[in-house]
Parts: sequence; structure tokens; C-alpha cells
Amino acid sequence: MFYKEFEIRWSDLDANRHLANSAYINFMSHTRMAYLGQLGFNQKTMAKYNIGPVVFYEHVYYFKEVFPGRPIKVSLGFNGMSEDGMFFEFQHDFYDADGKNFARCEMMGAWMDLQERKLTALPQEFLDAFDNMEKADDFKTLTKADTRKYARTPKDL
Repeated sequence: MFYKEFEIRWSDLDANRHLANSAYINFMSHTRMAYLGQLGFNQKTMAKYNIGPVVFYEHVYYFKEVFPGRPIKVSLGFNGMSEDGMFFEFQHDFYDADGKNFARCEMMGAWMDLQERKLTALPQEFLDAFDNMEKADDFKTLTKADTRKYARTPKDL
């Protein structure tokens, strides 16, 4: 399991003086990119293939408030990926300084070709990197149906 430690800054708080929703999203994104960077997914290699990650959804479950003053840890669990690597699913757990789990997020995303502006499969170099990533106990190979389980359609005015 990969963990990233963070200090809660003044700018991470909301009007209730606890960790703001936007801070959770930023901490998760930073954790994902830190781990993916270790696998070789960085700005340089993504630019080489002209790809970037997109988020379909992030479902956050808040169990307890957390306040500044002590560090927190955010985990990264690899819960699923499609055979071609186009789709991925991660889980993040948030822990306070005492190791108590105060929030969880289930997220799904995909890779986009930044020139075509369409979803794309991963190049073999990245598929090989994901093969080396520790998988969650309930890891599954994602299908297109998995990517549609929370599908919504826009409704214009």
C-alpha cells in the first residue's frame, strides 16, 4: 500500500475550520500522481505519448472531522483496470496521526489522447508499469459496463 503524508495548511480549511472538501480532492490527486510518478508516469512521459488522466467520479465518504495541527496520511489502493489500461479505479483512505480512518474515496478515471480529445488505451510501457503495481485484494478487470454504473446524462435548459 502506498501512503503520502500531508500537513493540513490554513488554506486547506473551510468555514467550519475543518478540512475542506476541495482539500480532500487535492490530497488524493497529489497522492495518485506521486505514486504514478514512481512508476514512470510523469509530465515528460505523458507528454511523449500525448496522454493525460481524466476523472469520471470521486465518491467521498466522510467518517469524522479532521483539524489542523497533526499530519494526515492518504493511501492509494489499485482496485481495477481495463485490459487495455484505458480505465482505472483507485481507492483512497485518509488516516489521522493516530491511524484512525476518517474518510474514504472511491474513484474511477481513464486516459485521454490530448490531441484527439478521446479516451485511449495505454501504451505498453505504461501497461507494464501497472503490472508492477500492488493490487487490492478485490482488484478486478474493468469492463465498459463498470464504467457506466454511475452514468448520468446532461439535461440542458
